[in-house]
Amino acid sequence: MALGKSVRIYLKEGNVSGIKLGEVVNHTIQALSCPRNKISDLNKFFIKEINRPGVYFLIGEDDSNQSQVYIGEAENVWERLKNHDTKKDFWSEVILFSSKDENLTKSHVKYLESRLISIALNADRYKVANSNSPNLSSLPLPDQDSMEDFLLNVKLLNGTLGHKFLENPIKINETKIIDVPLTATIDSSVVISSSGGLKLELKVKGIFASAVQTDEGLVVLEQSQVSGKTKPFGYSTLREKLIQDRVIVPNTQGNFYYAKNYLFESPSAAAAVTLGYSVNGRSVWKDENGKSLNEIEQAQVINS
Repeated sequence: MALGKSVRIYLKEGNVSGIKLGEVVNHTIQALSCPRNKISDLNKFFIKEINRPGVYFLIGEDDSNQSQVYIGEAENVWERLKNHDTKKDFWSEVILFSSKDENLTKSHVKYLESRLISIALNADRYKVANSNSPNLSSLPLPDQDSMEDFLLNVKLLNGTLGHKFLENPIKINETKIIDVPLTATIDSSVVISSSGGLKLELKVKGIFASAVQTDEGLVVLEQSQVSGKTKPFGYSTLREKLIQDRVIVPNTQGNFYYAKNYLFESPSAAAAVTLGYSVNGRSVWKDENGKSLNEIEQAQVINS
């Protein structure tokens, strides 16, 4: 069983939209999150924390409103940050990481930068704005292990501060028939074999979809069917974006299907995008026994 961790967050202005200082209790790592319009305050109140070696994330959106991150390193993060303030336009927030005991060297932060870019690209949650991936700097084995431990806490603090672009995409272990026609009724017993997630199905008006409920939301599985007919509904923009991004692609029968697994924040969003109209997802997503998600959750509360 995984051990719990304690994270301490200090709100400089007493609110969640201002400067935040994050620490993992009993560790040397420190994180500073700051909106762009307040970066001058960093050098007033956190001089020691920002004038030392570290890694940083510039976070914002690209021209198509897609979440984007630039990952960098510097021997003096403050000096580098001042340069980015005048030369990079897209970002609205910076998160920087350093060590309280000042034991990070240039080689350490270059190693961290390379690993963080690789992790963010693999996770594929945000667009990575770096034009290239730096080579992994050579470190003695003890230093490599120390930096890998530092990375775990970078991921922990980054997620605590509201960003999951370093979190691995949700892995669904699947055993399924590869060549099943998209119009066929798929036996759920051979579609999904997952650990830790609740298996769910949607069967409405000839559309069949499979999903797994996770801590982050509902993952609709690849090859699930999508209706080609739509009505005006609240998630139409999201549906169009998924079609544009080739997450949802057309088949030969006039409908669509998911080309890869996709995480939705809510069951209703997953159901609406799949069916093409607004619907209560907690009613239409059901387990293999025909119980709706709403019924399952109510039973869990009653029996807890």
